[in-house]
Amino acid sequence: MQGEVHDPRAYLIGGVAGHAGLFSTAEDLARYAQMMLGGGEYGGVQVLRSDTIDQMTTPHEVAGQFRALGWDFRGGYSSNRGTSMSPRAFGHGGFTGTAMWIDPELDLFVVFLSNRVHPDGKGSVNPLAGRIGAIAADAISPAGPLPTPKELHPVLTGIDVLRRDGFKSLAGRRVGLITNQTGIARDGTSTIRLLHEAPGVDLRTLFSPEHGLQGSLDAARIADSQDARTGLRVYSLYGETRRPTPESLAGLDTLVFDIQNIGCRFYTYVSTMGEAMRAAAEHNLRFVVLDRPNPIGGVLIEGPPIGAGRESFVAFHDMPIRHGMTVGELAEMFRAELNLKVDLEIVRMEGWRREDHFEATGLPWVNPSPNMRSLTQAFLYPGIGLLEFTNLSVGRGTPTPFELFGAPWLDGRKFVEALHRENLPGVRFRAIAFVPESSKFAGVRCGGVRIVLTDRESFRPVRTGLTIARLLKEMYPNDWQPERLDTLLRNKVVLEQVLAGVPAKEIERDGRPELDEFLKRRSRYLLY
Repeated sequence: MQGEVHDPRAYLIGGVAGHAGLFSTAEDLARYAQMMLGGGEYGGVQVLRSDTIDQMTTPHEVAGQFRALGWDFRGGYSSNRGTSMSPRAFGHGGFTGTAMWIDPELDLFVVFLSNRVHPDGKGSVNPLAGRIGAIAADAISPAGPLPTPKELHPVLTGIDVLRRDGFKSLAGRRVGLITNQTGIARDGTSTIRLLHEAPGVDLRTLFSPEHGLQGSLDAARIADSQDARTGLRVYSLYGETRRPTPESLAGLDTLVFDIQNIGCRFYTYVSTMGEAMRAAAEHNLRFVVLDRPNPIGGVLIEGPPIGAGRESFVAFHDMPIRHGMTVGELAEMFRAELNLKVDLEIVRMEGWRREDHFEATGLPWVNPSPNMRSLTQAFLYPGIGLLEFTNLSVGRGTPTPFELFGAPWLDGRKFVEALHRENLPGVRFRAIAFVPESSKFAGVRCGGVRIVLTDRESFRPVRTGLTIARLLKEMYPNDWQPERLDTLLRNKVVLEQVLAGVPAKEIERDGRPELDEFLKRRSRYLLY
């Protein structure tokens, strides 16, 4: 069959069959991959429209796996070193031992051509192709490879330390646990189960934050419920009330908080903690925080603190948008600066370093909310999430929320050109078109921008978000409606600067004294 299609059925009917793939060369496949990475353009020729590319490469769940149109998706290449192409990678393998994977996030393609069926019709090249792809991804990644086992700094979270020490600090206590699906130990065992089965611990009640106990609900109000495994009552802290009621606290002497936060001021889990601390102070309850890492790091801070009197459930306390603190450290700050007379205990982590991102901890990633599906999205959220109360889609209703934005009136190509002129660090942009399946602009074609994070260390999400806001105001003064930008920004001075066209770097410079003051305040409460 040399020089002929190897598929037996196609060969029997003359070699021309729709199911049997195509012959090609590495050079031609390289051109094809570059066209896909170029939004359908190659060599100055628009081969496919950019919205066609986006339709081709948008994943859909099929029989429990993700597939794009003609492509495998989210498989990427993995290796024993714990590295892989990004979750945006798509590709396909051929019967005879061929493979092509394309990664828009890394601006990388890998073509591997072999003949695994020669000479006896047997053989497998998938592991080899996987290793080659992983080496390529690590070699060109602008941010460097993800942590290898030698670079990991394994972390014990608060629940791991509590478990190891025999739950001594909760011995004899009547406990109400504030948690959700992120409240798990390092081995994946839920905190609910551990406290329910712990000898000497009387777990009586559960409380859930926004998105509910399983983190799957996306509603304005969430009702009380019952935990199927334990039979315990679950009081919603995102329903009729945002604070535990006297009824829900009856019979308790301790509240325990164990939820993974993402390091952004307007992500509401820390607001839930703050309101629960207030309730504990009012009812003379002990408050125990099982600490967890800040997944986007504990060093950098960014974004304006809230203005005086601007507190809300999405701005619980006066701090920057990216605060660089753990929930345990925030609890210490809330107690001191809000003058809460509460018996507070922080069960500290062991092994966490402030400069580490989440992968370095070795802990399992659990999506903390329905639209927070990766660490990349957590890094982007402080800037892109900032815009979502305006008439702009930030990707809700698509497979990659916060990794894109757009609107029916937005020209993605022109906006990408404007963004690239800003020279924002650690990020690139690609023009796309997309149709949200739900949320804002559901079913409507939007021109938009795909955000490709290239270097987390240099990337500044809030600077990026404020720059996007300024450009929207400049380029679409009659279309973009910025009135609700302040819903999450919570700073009238910065809002006025953005709408007046002040560059984000100048806004940062003007706000530096406030951030320096916050750093002084913050230093009193750092535990690591």
